[in-house]
Amino acid sequence: MMHHHGTYWTGCGPHARAAWEEAAPWVAAASGLFFGAAAFGVRRPLRFLAFQLGLDEAQTRELARILDELKTERAQASVDHRRMSAALADLLAEDGFDATRAAEAGRARVESAERMRQATVRALDRLHRVLRPEQRAKLALLIRTGAVVL
Repeated sequence: MMHHHGTYWTGCGPHARAAWEEAAPWVAAASGLFFGAAAFGVRRPLRFLAFQLGLDEAQTRELARILDELKTERAQASVDHRRMSAALADLLAEDGFDATRAAEAGRARVESAERMRQATVRALDRLHRVLRPEQRAKLALLIRTGAVVL
């Protein structure tokens, strides 16, 4: 059963997801309703990708390692961002502006982004080696449609 609430639909019952996706498949794929917006762009990325890509056990284990490393790097980037934000806020609160400290905070932000970029490239390289061509094509489609976010 579908319920209309203003500009969005909610579903109830066992067929709610299918009815919702049928009503607006492009929105369902990109929304957080079913796939979330967690570390890899989905709430349960390992289960979702294993199902969508038809992964075997060895592929699933390697994907779990890849996702765990990305999750760790993203968590560290989040900590780095909070530290940098706090440092910039402290600079703004002071009577005089210290350009050296501001530059250091900016440098920390760039270094954190670079580490995240490197982790993403490593993850993509490993995914490319683990997945078969048809699985890579399916993953590319999931990324293009927004169902999976890197």
